[in-house]
Amino acid sequence: MPTTIRRRGATVLAAFLLAWALLPLTGAHADDIPLAPGHRLVPGYTGAAATPRPVPGDDPPQHPYLAPNGRSGMHADAAGSGTYPWSGPLGRSPVVRSASMAVLGGECANVTFDRAGRIVTVCGTFSGFVVKLLDPTSLATLAEYALPQRPSTVEAITRLDFSRIFKDTSGGAYSYLDNEDRLVLADSRQHIVRLAHTRGPDGAWRFTVDADWDLTAHVPHDCVTWTNLRPSGECDPVTSVMPDWEGRVWWVTRQGRVGTLDPADGTVRSVRLPGEEIQNSFSVAEDGVSIVSDHALYSFRAGPDGTPEVVWRQVYDRGSGAKPGSVNQGSGTTPDLFGAGGHRYVAITDNADDRMNVLVHRREPGVPDDRRLVCTVPVFPHGRSTTDNSLISWGNSLVVENNYGYENVTSLTFGRSVTGGVTRIDVRADGSGCDTVWESPVRSPSTVPKLSTANGLLYFYTKDPHPLGVDAWYLTAVDFRTGEERWRRLTGTGPLYDNNWAPITLGPDGTAYVGVFNGLVAVRDATPHR
Repeated sequence: MPTTIRRRGATVLAAFLLAWALLPLTGAHADDIPLAPGHRLVPGYTGAAATPRPVPGDDPPQHPYLAPNGRSGMHADAAGSGTYPWSGPLGRSPVVRSASMAVLGGECANVTFDRAGRIVTVCGTFSGFVVKLLDPTSLATLAEYALPQRPSTVEAITRLDFSRIFKDTSGGAYSYLDNEDRLVLADSRQHIVRLAHTRGPDGAWRFTVDADWDLTAHVPHDCVTWTNLRPSGECDPVTSVMPDWEGRVWWVTRQGRVGTLDPADGTVRSVRLPGEEIQNSFSVAEDGVSIVSDHALYSFRAGPDGTPEVVWRQVYDRGSGAKPGSVNQGSGTTPDLFGAGGHRYVAITDNADDRMNVLVHRREPGVPDDRRLVCTVPVFPHGRSTTDNSLISWGNSLVVENNYGYENVTSLTFGRSVTGGVTRIDVRADGSGCDTVWESPVRSPSTVPKLSTANGLLYFYTKDPHPLGVDAWYLTAVDFRTGEERWRRLTGTGPLYDNNWAPITLGPDGTAYVGVFNGLVAVRDATPHR
């Protein structure tokens, strides 16, 4: 997700981003994202096309109130698995297409697909978030709907502190597509909005507000606006929304509020986690809602009147401070709900000072507290480990990447990169512990990675250090079974191609989409899958 933890000099950052935004197009169409100098000095493609090797196992349960798995949101499904039941690109002469969504900014942070395969996405510009309907092949905009400007944008401009934008996860980035192809999100007014898209008699597509629920009676909303530059009260942005198995819409706020909304009658219920912060999204299964704060992992359920109730709570090592590559002093992962062979687990990472750990817990409500933790597995180098992206989960396997060193689009310029690393961890079949299966040196600075269970490939968005200072970004495919890199395809050069916490999304037609700082990139095989 678009986040950062360290402030850069506002003048330097603003001038830097503006300079890149004004670069002339280089070998691209007018609507493409400009390439920075040096793209001819780096390989366009390395490796070889992969042979599909489907990964056996069961798909995550289909949520009754979400679009089909793979189409509904940033983490692909309600369980947060990061997996897709169809194939992504195999590396057969892959071609790249891009679309610039704004003069400055434009990153499409969450890509979903309606029944016809059209893209429904939320793109963030420096003037505000915009919901867009896109053609999945050309990336042309078919319709758009402007969301209210976020307080962080006003603060960035008035206080010359653009880091406020990069660490703000509110305003619609964590949205979802429901079972009727409607996009549901919480906007910066503290409203939950449901948007439908329809085609009119004139052939034009339009977004319409299908429902609008006001949370301001339950959430402090004295936020910065152009008419309220120095608010004296509290502002607590809603960061994420997701339905439970009964159709209630759950929501969380940055300052630890957890609530439900009954869409049938608009009833809102909420509780507060005192002194705790929630910056990540959350996951939902039939047995409950899993939420992680900067102090603890929770399992929630709704009480008889819809009030959120804690089923169990497990604290974790939150370390002594935030690290470069994480948004706050806490876990950077949305909880993953997974398990095979009758086991039900939930996994997160902690924020331990020396080495971050992958933590796996038993999900059942009746498990004693001292038996809930299945394993604690340290990952990545000493003093250089953190992640602010969800794990991938499939069967009893987890995949985690290292984001240590990434802060924002200025972090990796002039040929720099991150420590990097990707690790696969498996929970033992009998649930007695966990084992490290493989470790990879792949450097994936800040993307939400994905797995195609139809072809057995993991997809990362990577950047290696370069001695001549070229900032080259690649879609990189890694074998899920072995951790070996299969191929990589150059998407572009320069900070406009930095994905800045946005996910990789695999489309039903086999295309891999990556939200990048200036818009959206699509990578697809030149030859069709057989």
